[in-house]
Amino acid sequence: MTQTNIPAWCQALQAKLMAALDAAWAILEHSDDPAEIRRARDKAKACGELAAVARKVALILPMARAAPAMAAAAPAFADLAPALAPVAAQAEQARRAFEKLKGGRRGRL
Repeated sequence: MTQTNIPAWCQALQAKLMAALDAAWAILEHSDDPAEIRRARDKAKACGELAAVARKVALILPMARAAPAMAAAAPAFADLAPALAPVAAQAEQARRAFEKLKGGRRGRL
């Protein structure tokens, strides 16, 4: 079994599907024949179905993690920490008030 580069495969398939849609659109613009228009619509519908399947295949691949980028950006947000401290405290107060309303673990909302 050969290994396939999924992102590259998706890009190539997307290019082919867009070319097929452009061809179908050209047929729709320049033709008055109902049978030819129907074939162009069927081709466009098939392209859409293939694109949906390709999106599902692409979702199987785990997404790249953004943690290293956030770690690099952490020093840039260090000067915002004093400004965000009151917001964090207010969020903690709201969470505690909500827990009080729920009645601890027994209550239901």
